[in-house]
Amino acid sequence: MKKQEFAATIYAPEIEPRVRHPRILDTFDELESGEVMELTNDHDPRPLHYQFMVERESQFEWEYLEKGPEQWRVAIAKK
Repeated sequence: MKKQEFAATIYAPEIEPRVRHPRILDTFDELESGEVMELTNDHDPRPLHYQFMVERESQFEWEYLEKGPEQWRVAIAKK
């Protein structure tokens, strides 16, 4: 994934847990092809990655920018 500006930035800990994944997926869905969003979280967002693999198969690229221990940052690009 080439380096570029983020079309959207999400700080997941500020989002209520029950709506966190739907809001992140909605934000991704609003991206144009080729745009990238940045997700920052206080734990490894691996369950979200699995959800993307199932619900948005072949539509995204996932790249860790930072891997803890206190903060995880992921660039999620829309293909």
